Amino acid sequence: MAQAVDLEKLYGLIGYKFKNEKLVKTALTHSSYASEHKLGYERNNERLEFIGDAYVDAVVGARLFEMMSSAHEGALSRCRADVVCEDSLAGAASDMGLGDFLLLGKGEESSGGRNKASILADAFEALMGAVIIDGGYETGREIILRLLSDRIKLGAQGKLNKDYKTRLQEKLQEADHNVRIEYRKVAESGPDHNKTFTIEVEVNGVTAGKGTGQSKAKAEQAAAEDALSKGV
Repeated sequence: MAQAVDLEKLYGLIGYKFKNEKLVKTALTHSSYASEHKLGYERNNERLEFIGDAYVDAVVGARLFEMMSSAHEGALSRCRADVVCEDSLAGAASDMGLGDFLLLGKGEESSGGRNKASILADAFEALMGAVIIDGGYETGREIILRLLSDRIKLGAQGKLNKDYKTRLQEKLQEADHNVRIEYRKVAESGPDHNKTFTIEVEVNGVTAGKGTGQSKAKAEQAAAEDALSKGV
């Protein structure tokens, strides 16, 4: 199981120390680890994820309801979905380094499970579920709102989870509505079943960023991200 020093570090990251250490250890235990070590279903984090999922939804929804006082139900639902989606929660988990604390089976470990969005998002929800059981709903609410604060604000503004191409386009068009943005394939390698593409993004004919990916779409996103990182 996780080392005590690891747990103390985690407690510092979330701002809460568990009274029942078994709960937090269960929240960190992926089903692959529990299966590999024959721990039994109740020892993996899926049941805690079930609780955390529902409560994170409720807490985020309530905060958006407060912030968006004139928004219709549909807008509130869309904003909440943006905040609690897999990518958003995985981002929050990644920001706090939650992947470093997870207990994974050898297969998941070797395939990069610590960085998988699905595993990170589930672990975040499981950890919040464990906090609620251990410390109560109000404690859980405070931690959820603190850890998701920035994402909730962006979600309320409709700015969360926008892809890099959209962000680049919006940024450039703010300065010049007639700006020309073009994505150009400059290289392609590998067999048909495992190709790698290299794409450059040009702004008014000048290369602004470059990226690679296993599809043209992913390479374009990487190129846009590169351009944004350079302050284009």
